[in-house]
Amino acid sequence: MLKEGGKLSLLTFLSRVLGLVRQMTMAAFMGTGSLADAYNVAFTLPNFFRRLFAENSMTAAFIPTFTGINRAGDVEETRDFLSATLTVLLFLVGITVALGISLAPWIVRLFPTDHGETSLLTQIMFPFLALVALAALFQGILNSVGIFTPTGISPILFNVCWIAVPYILGNLLGNPARAMAVGVLIGGLAQAFCQLPAVLKAGYRFGFVSLRKAFRNPGMRKVFALIAPTILGIAAYQINILASTFLAAGSGTGGVSALQYSLRLQEFVLGVFVVSLGTVLLPDLSGSARSEDWKAFEASLGRGLQAMLLVTVPVAVYSMLVGRDIVTLLYRRAEFGEESVRLTTQVFFWHMSGLAFIAMNRVMAPAFYARSDTKTPTWAGLISVPINVLLAFFLVGPLKAPGIALALSGASAVNTLILFGAYWRSGIPGAGATLARAGAYFLKLLGFSVLAGVPVYFLRPLLAAALRGLGDSLGSGLSLVATALVFGAIGIGLLALSRDSMALAVVGAFKRRGGGKKA
Repeated sequence: MLKEGGKLSLLTFLSRVLGLVRQMTMAAFMGTGSLADAYNVAFTLPNFFRRLFAENSMTAAFIPTFTGINRAGDVEETRDFLSATLTVLLFLVGITVALGISLAPWIVRLFPTDHGETSLLTQIMFPFLALVALAALFQGILNSVGIFTPTGISPILFNVCWIAVPYILGNLLGNPARAMAVGVLIGGLAQAFCQLPAVLKAGYRFGFVSLRKAFRNPGMRKVFALIAPTILGIAAYQINILASTFLAAGSGTGGVSALQYSLRLQEFVLGVFVVSLGTVLLPDLSGSARSEDWKAFEASLGRGLQAMLLVTVPVAVYSMLVGRDIVTLLYRRAEFGEESVRLTTQVFFWHMSGLAFIAMNRVMAPAFYARSDTKTPTWAGLISVPINVLLAFFLVGPLKAPGIALALSGASAVNTLILFGAYWRSGIPGAGATLARAGAYFLKLLGFSVLAGVPVYFLRPLLAAALRGLGDSLGSGLSLVATALVFGAIGIGLLALSRDSMALAVVGAFKRRGGGKKA
């Protein structure tokens, strides 16, 4: 991963950091009050359709089709396909936006929030769907021809706009939630059109055509054929999110917001480490699968699983121990008070309990995609959705919002077991041994992390008492530094004593990288 890292990885990291700053801004303006819940419910609705019309669906259906047409070298055919895609995409999205704005007052009544405010915020943000759909189209074109920098910059611009607009507008629109909703629109505009110059520079020209011609385009028909199973899986996952949001809204004030603040922290770890690993791993696995070099295939997958576990297991255990300090340092200010810290910390604890399972799912999926098997991960996800909803339904009563986080972790564990079972039965030579080694490595790291966490568990209350007079942010920051040093020193010592091969490989990669720079 160090070797394959570069500009895009740096941009992704900056985007994730700004995503955290975005949540910190929201915490400062709204905390976990009813206004924050209204905003999060309102954003969930256009975000639901964003997943259907853009991002994953565009990657799965548009990119392979466009790549094939583009490589044929017929400029006119390429232009016709892009024009058809633009026309159909904006036609479908335009209808969805119009319906979303019109039906918002009735849709939001499904959620136990401030219906008037939630409806208004939904209507402000629904046009964001059209902008992000355009951004996904431009991103698909650029990524298909190996241009990644503009698509790495676009989410950074989105986050910058989202963060800046509330401070610029303040309460001019009545409350900070409305200012943030306007920031979403401006950010979507920046996200789409910052990529347009690169598309034009790459030599692609297209426009609108008649709907009849657009729907009859052969490439467009292929996109519809490819996108159907993908949309099924995405829709199921998004319905899962809607159900969780509904249950969280009914669990009491602040439930929806606490879940969002906690998920942002979890996604930071996943985005920086796990998504990058999956991106690097897929081409390697695909090449081995095409040449039927299953020994190399298993070696790559095994290294990928162990590298991911080396990061996520210790991070999860440490975060569960010091979650209150993390939440306090990042979020506690202005409207985000003690009750917000307490609720978010409880949710964060259970979210992090499932971190390694979510990460394993993200790494296992390329093992199926590399062999052109998209059905198995989709079915695993579909099975885990009702499990998540049922667990959340039964746990939200006794545990409130933290129960929903626990349900997600439980469903993620089930997803992992399904993928492991399917891979074990795949018939690939050495598949069982690879998974067995990964399971043993997971238990080893869990044991090491628990041992490293014991002194942290006893040290943290002492530090809290000693640093109480320094203020929330400074005290929590110093406590995190001290406990991280203790946890890290013990963990690294245990890895060194056991001569852990993956840890030694990481150290060796850093040494080679440093040696290369000196040379």
